[in-house]
Amino acid sequence: MPPRHQGAGRGLISRRQAWALAALTLMWGVNWPMMKLSLQGMTPLYFRASTMSLGAAWLFMYVAMQGERMLPKGREWLAIAMLGLPNVLGWHTLSIFGVQELASGRAAILGFTMPIFTVLIGAFFFGERITPRVRLAVLCAGVAIGLLLWHELQRLSGRPNGVAWMLGAALCWGLGTVLFRRAHLTLAPVVVTVWMLLLGSGVVWVMALALEQPKPVAGFSALMWVSLAYGVLINYGVAQLIWFGMARNLPPATSAMSLMAVPLVGTLSATFILGESPHWQDWLAMLFVMAAIASVLWPAPKPGTAQ
Repeated sequence: MPPRHQGAGRGLISRRQAWALAALTLMWGVNWPMMKLSLQGMTPLYFRASTMSLGAAWLFMYVAMQGERMLPKGREWLAIAMLGLPNVLGWHTLSIFGVQELASGRAAILGFTMPIFTVLIGAFFFGERITPRVRLAVLCAGVAIGLLLWHELQRLSGRPNGVAWMLGAALCWGLGTVLFRRAHLTLAPVVVTVWMLLLGSGVVWVMALALEQPKPVAGFSALMWVSLAYGVLINYGVAQLIWFGMARNLPPATSAMSLMAVPLVGTLSATFILGESPHWQDWLAMLFVMAAIASVLWPAPKPGTAQ
């Protein structure tokens, strides 16, 4: 997923934006169980390399047809490569290992602790102020992580290492978001994202070829092909276009609501797609993560207005 937008204005959104936001939230949420479904027939790195490279390729062609300048200049290549380390290699690689280990809904909940990491990194390394809201968000996120880790440790077949994968992925995503906001690039953000995906997929292909044994595609079911097509066309394509098409004019509160809803959609859709049965710890943890996201992303009221 792309970094959060900068400087969106306040105000009500149009009906078209509301429908687009609902579609985007649904796409991002459903993507979690769809990834889990894909991993039934593919190894993690081959899955990421395949869907990321194909998705980035068609996204590149589409954006180029819209008249955007596609080629970076001079040092922009290095800047994009450096941004791709946390945004692509960190988030996309660690998260797929997390999805492999955990229930997809649980992975989504942990992955969306990202806004808390974004705020903490900004505070500790860039001097941004830690407000009471941030402290509340950290507390809520800590409770959520504790609930999920507690449940994993209670089970004989628990996968606490999956929790570690997802927290590492969320940390990378948070760091990538902070660095993306501070990057000075002349390319459109969607073009930067396309190049990060293209360069990152090349590295993931090298890792897959070196570390994993591919499974034969002849054994893929129709549902498996659907899940792969979803990753290529929807997650790395349509969802990116919707986000960048509306992000600059999206009110901050609406952006917060979209992020808050993704783990909910992921958990609910996993019950229908994969038959996962969330435990009470999952539901409670999800509420705490949603509260944490609201704490750090919901815009503060203007001075003199009712709270």
